[in-house]
Amino acid sequence: MLRVILSFFLFVIITAVPPVLLTYTGHSGWLVPRFWLIFFFISALTFITVFMVNFVGKINYSLYTQTFLAATTVKILAAMFFALFFLMKVKPDNGIFLADFFYVYFLNIAFEIYGLLCTLRNQKIK
Repeated sequence: MLRVILSFFLFVIITAVPPVLLTYTGHSGWLVPRFWLIFFFISALTFITVFMVNFVGKINYSLYTQTFLAATTVKILAAMFFALFFLMKVKPDNGIFLADFFYVYFLNIAFEIYGLLCTLRNQKIK
């Protein structure tokens, strides 16, 4: 489980590099206001999902897949409500918001699926 958590933090650092580069190279217009709020909210949801799924998998491995599906469903709903409230309060440019939101959201979903596949396959055949 420690390996998954460490790989998650490495993933967050790697996905934070392009927005940081955009900010420091003068292309901050490609980021919505409060981009880091979106980034850390979605990343926190992903961390909670990954942690809970692995925790339940350690307790009862037969519930691993059901827990993953339930946690992902809750994450999707939370992300949709977050996007709704963000759009109502901040009023960003819609095209830029879509690009930024999906950049963060889809990369986090890809990490979750990668974690699921790595956990479900046999690591060592004895």
